[in-house]
Amino acid sequence: MSVTSEFYMARAAESARDAEAATLDNVRDRCRRSEAAWLTMAGRIAQGEAMRDTLAIEKAARPAIGL
Repeated sequence: MSVTSEFYMARAAESARDAEAATLDNVRDRCRRSEAAWLTMAGRIAQGEAMRDTLAIEKAARPAIGL
């Protein structure tokens, strides 16, 4: 299964909603830490996706050798 940055962003948004709905400070803090972690993971995945796209474009632009 391939996880996309959208998956992580959705989890971050869910954590943010949970934090807004929390009545206890410690629960709100936990949800905010969770949100930050999900956003960090989303950023890493987005970087990987961008690098993969760039490499695919570069590979497609290379002349075919040995044909």
